[in-house]
Amino acid sequence: MSVWKVSGGKKLYGDIRIQGSKNAVLPIMAAAIITGCETELLNCPQLSDVEAAMAILRHLGCKAEREGDTVCIDSRGMNATDIPHDLMREMRSSVIFLGAILARAHEATLSYPGGCELGARPIDLHLEALRSLGAVITEQGGNLYCRDEGLKGARINLSFPSVGATENAMLAACGAQGETVITNAAKEPEIIDLQDFLIKLGVSITGAGSSTITISGIVPQSKVGHRVMTDRIVSATALCCAASAGGSIMLKGVVPAYFETVTAALENMGCEIERKASSVRITSTGALRAPKPIVTRPYPGFPTDAQPLLMAACLKAEGTTVFTENIFENRYRHAVELCRLGADISVVGRVAVVTGVRELIGAPVAATDLRGGAALVTAALGARGLTTVYDTGHIVRGYDELDKMLLSLGADISYEYDRLACVV
Repeated sequence: MSVWKVSGGKKLYGDIRIQGSKNAVLPIMAAAIITGCETELLNCPQLSDVEAAMAILRHLGCKAEREGDTVCIDSRGMNATDIPHDLMREMRSSVIFLGAILARAHEATLSYPGGCELGARPIDLHLEALRSLGAVITEQGGNLYCRDEGLKGARINLSFPSVGATENAMLAACGAQGETVITNAAKEPEIIDLQDFLIKLGVSITGAGSSTITISGIVPQSKVGHRVMTDRIVSATALCCAASAGGSIMLKGVVPAYFETVTAALENMGCEIERKASSVRITSTGALRAPKPIVTRPYPGFPTDAQPLLMAACLKAEGTTVFTENIFENRYRHAVELCRLGADISVVGRVAVVTGVRELIGAPVAATDLRGGAALVTAALGARGLTTVYDTGHIVRGYDELDKMLLSLGADISYEYDRLACVV
């Protein structure tokens, strides 16, 4: 059990550099096995999800080592095609290895993945995409058995622009004969970063960032180097923390366009936002007003991962904020915990209505998932007194030393692992 203790009321000031992206590095690590090669990945965040991906790579027979923020992968010795249940359950993104293993070995066995319980997140779209390329997939006893007699290029039309299904289709298509065209593809920046890596790997691929991606072959490379993009959700988290606590902070080394919907909402709340080519500064008095309705949508819409964070920043905003969650039906589990701090939130189905309160008061709360846990820390920074966040490991799945980042900005926060701690 992790325990985060936050004494609110301190404004945040300073400059920070944002960690590498969790959602970008995981599919890139999977892509490293498509051909037998040596890969050097820079700007890799130290996260439990990344450690889980490294464990999967080692189980498959690859070498995977970290030195600082660099992860080196040697997939030449890959000699297994299965992922055990105990490794699969560590993270939802483990399913991304399916397409990569099929591209390399044409057979794979794995169980259904774990991760945050945000509601139904079926992998049907992943499986349909792989079947379009010629994979034969059967289910037995909770395991998926996949094989193919040679993947063949195809036209894959996704019924929903799923990020994971798009990535799995991209990876599997690297091992297919002929041209593959993915339509209604996800447009997230992480898809562009994956394409950039695949191009270095020798893949002929175009279209990432648009709704149509085309893959038409590969000329394998023996050594590949890549710098992982910065994390746009961690960027959004830092901005929401500053809005909640008040103060002025600058994010360096970021791409402001990648989280523009979040900065626009914060601007609408009364924060001052200064955008430059690779930096964003936010200045907040802490006296905020409710923004226009927030509706989560696939990129370039408002990201579902940032919804809990902005909600936490809205708790004391004058007026009423309406959130509509279109991606995950259980994305509001953090709302109950925020109410323990004195927030006024009512939830009906996919709609949450937040009415600003004059004051939040620290209390013991429990992290329900990765972004929900970060939202509790965000709210705690703007609360009076001590908030203790009990967490079974959600936050460290996506944040590389969140406590140190906030400490560097002047927050009063501590983090420790306590085996005896109990969830409230």
